[in-house]
Amino acid sequence: MTFKHIHFIINPASGKEEPILSYINKTFVNSRINWDVSVTKKDKGAGEIARSLIGKTDLVAVYGGDGCVTAVAAALYGTALPIAIIPGGTANVMAKELNIPLDTMEALELLRAGRHKIKAVDMGLVNGEPFLLRVNLGIMAAMVTEADRSLKDKIGQLAYGLTAVQTVAAAKPVNYLLEIDRKKVDVSGVALTVTNSGNMGIGDFELQPGISVTDGLLDVILMQDTNFSSLLRVAGSALLQQKSSVLQHWACKKVVIHMSKKQTFICDDAERSAKKLKIEVVPGSIWLLVPVQKNSLC
Repeated sequence: MTFKHIHFIINPASGKEEPILSYINKTFVNSRINWDVSVTKKDKGAGEIARSLIGKTDLVAVYGGDGCVTAVAAALYGTALPIAIIPGGTANVMAKELNIPLDTMEALELLRAGRHKIKAVDMGLVNGEPFLLRVNLGIMAAMVTEADRSLKDKIGQLAYGLTAVQTVAAAKPVNYLLEIDRKKVDVSGVALTVTNSGNMGIGDFELQPGISVTDGLLDVILMQDTNFSSLLRVAGSALLQQKSSVLQHWACKKVVIHMSKKQTFICDDAERSAKKLKIEVVPGSIWLLVPVQKNSLC
């Protein structure tokens, strides 16, 4: 399928450094597709731009990292306006989740040639705020909040790994009361994630096997401790794509997280704080473009 008009939202501060405007012009110069561009600024983010485009374009194409993609998804949550991802960031989690080419020219060529289909993807709500990827607490949140921007620019997604190593040493277990689809569970751990996506943003590694953005479920994953043997088992389970006894895993439609005091958490890339989190899945609430496989009849 092809679109008559595409509006590109470009984040100039994304992880890649490449002439994206030149790439777009080169790809669409001889096509019948009309296109426009908006560039994010300090006082005008991707989400604000996306909301202004509702009813004015056939497709919003996002060039940037996961922060830009999730901001646009949150802005277009529940609308019929589809999103195309042109991966330009550090981790590009959703692009990897949906098998979108990480090479910019390849991703643009898919748009020009119409070798894609629109797919309904789940999102979640945390205290009423939409998210596309996940909600992180504990060391998973610290890994994002404490990652140095200049280090990210130099070594990319490895910056998160280095930050994680630094935060693991100081991590202390936190007590949580979870209501998972109304069943109460008392647990403690150093990291708690409620995720829609399984991809970790590092290669093809997944948090746990079987997590899907289209199954109508969220996955709650708890890491209980950070001793050396536990970390090795977690790393091994990710590498071999096997279940791990170190990680507790529940799939659910709703989860309520009770904490004894306010904690910082990450909703996609946004930092928040709360003492209680009400989280639920909203199946098929955003439309994303995905590649059509060469042997597919879709």
